[in-house]
Parts: sequence; structure tokens; C-alpha cells
Amino acid sequence: QVQLLESGGGLVQAGGSLRLSCTVSGASGRTFSTYVMGWFRQAPGKEREFVAAISRTGGSTYLADSVKGRFTISRDNAKNTLYLQMNSLKPEDTAVYYCAAREGFNYAVSAPGQYHYWGQGTQVTVSS
Repeated sequence: QVQLLESGGGLVQAGGSLRLSCTVSGASGRTFSTYVMGWFRQAPGKEREFVAAISRTGGSTYLADSVKGRFTISRDNAKNTLYLQMNSLKPEDTAVYYCAAREGFNYAVSAPGQYHYWGQGTQVTVSS
């Protein structure tokens, strides 16, 4: 059973920064580096929204237009950890942030249904 555990959420003022982490364990016979990884978010009353994804090697990334230039996704395969560096945060970035893992090669995937494993989420609140 693959387990994903997010951390790093919290309360920050608009314009501030946060760094989320997601540690993956129990990789069901596969290594962390064989999963495409992604970040999603869900605000109250809204559908889960794609934020960013990264290829298995970390060499390629795919970001939603709403976060381009502000967020950076990265991974450390030696540490089985995924990151999301969030800068210039806005109140509209307030949401529960989830990391997700996907079996396969294509990293430019934004549909939540295409990801196979999910974490429990971490709350990010941006005050104005």
C-alpha cells in the first residue's frame, strides 16, 4: 500500500511563502522514482484543482496557469519526497493541498482521476 504524507501547510499573509513536502512510503514494490507526482488543491465548495506535476526523474514539470511564475514543484528521489515551493501567495490560493502519485510515463496529466494514490492533505490559508 502506497502512503503519501503531506506537511508544511499553515497560515501565511498574502505575498508570503510556504514550502509543502510529501513523503512517500510503502511503494508497493515500486520505487518512488517510478511514479509521476502531482499537487492538487481543493477550496471549500469547489472541485479538486490541478496545481503542478513532475516527471519521474524531476527533469520536466507541468504547472497550472494560475500558479506559473509563483509555484515550483520539485522532487528528491533519494529521499522519496516531493516538494511544492509557493511564493507570492494570494488569498485565492487558500485550500487543502494534496499530493498524488501516478503510475505511468506521462507527467503532463491534470485530471485527478488519472492519479492512483493520494495523501490526506494539508491546509494552506492565505490571509489578505
